[in-house]
Amino acid sequence: MHLTVGDVARRSGLAVSAIHFYERKGLIFADRTGGNQRRYGRDVLRRLALIRAAQEVGLPLSEVAGALSALPAGRTPTPEDWRRIATGWAEKLDARIRVLERLRSDLDGCIGCGCLSMQRCQLVNPSDTLAKEGTGGVSLSR
Repeated sequence: MHLTVGDVARRSGLAVSAIHFYERKGLIFADRTGGNQRRYGRDVLRRLALIRAAQEVGLPLSEVAGALSALPAGRTPTPEDWRRIATGWAEKLDARIRVLERLRSDLDGCIGCGCLSMQRCQLVNPSDTLAKEGTGGVSLSR
């Protein structure tokens, strides 16, 4: 059974514009009817759920695209597929959690210190790692 974009929107809770956006980004795919209308396979609902879960934990769409590209097209991701993807993302999330915990514990001192030193700041520039990128506001372009 193929779903219209309206069906997918109702079932996924996403706006039609978001579904079209994910399609333009190559995260989901649709077939076209003779009248050039989009028709989605039921597997798109699971893929959209995976995209939403990844975004909830702060993973960029490039990470999501990499994970989805490893899945066979036209097949609903299985629990084993999800375990493989989640295992790959766990290390990245653990690293992000460590950074956020450090931010939480250092934020009071950072705001109160007033040093504004890119060389000494343990929050923005630990161990002066930005030195290799040159002088100036190199962290502002991130």
